[in-house]
Amino acid sequence: MIRAKAARCLQRKGSSVAEVIALVDYGAGNLHSVHSALLAAGAHGVEVTADPDVVRAADRIVLPGVGAFGACAAGLRAVPGMIAAMEERVMVGGAPFLGICVGMQLLATRGLEYGATAGLDWIPGEVRTIERTDPAIKIPHMGWNDVVPTPHHDGAALIEPGEAYFLHSYHFVPDNGHHVAAMTDHGGGLVAAVARDNILGVQFHPEKSQAYGLGLLARFLEWYP
Repeated sequence: MIRAKAARCLQRKGSSVAEVIALVDYGAGNLHSVHSALLAAGAHGVEVTADPDVVRAADRIVLPGVGAFGACAAGLRAVPGMIAAMEERVMVGGAPFLGICVGMQLLATRGLEYGATAGLDWIPGEVRTIERTDPAIKIPHMGWNDVVPTPHHDGAALIEPGEAYFLHSYHFVPDNGHHVAAMTDHGGGLVAAVARDNILGVQFHPEKSQAYGLGLLARFLEWYP
């Protein structure tokens, strides 16, 4: 199994055929800005798609997302066959996956925004409101803030220290701290990234984080977990 995986990695790296990156289209507002950022980071075969067959055959999958957890979860579930295709390609097939902002939060077991809504449950945990511990702290958490990797997880190798752009009022609290790939601080610690095996989710917006965000996307495009 290990030899076969290594051979596939070498074949892909040496291949002249561009990989297919499926950018899942379920009505997310940051879809086109993420598409532009992937191209700027060096991607060639980016397909904006609502077709589960494209996702099922993709080399990499990116799930964007902005807005309320429940609305995004409903939008994703409204695309026939999409979640099943994502699960088949990512959870079974091992394709590298990147979730961005609410796309990262959807990895959780459930979100508690305007009531409880089931997530994908790929990384067990909850998405909860950011608690205001200091009157000076503004909610939503908006603007540039530090990203601090937690190197105890393999996926954290994709995350470098730096500053990224955040915009959120809810945050992901994983059940298992081993899945925390990076932290930030906004009146207390908030999870900035989660990772598990071939799955990475970032709370910040790489597409709005200039050189830092493009660097992350470039590393994702070269990631062979």
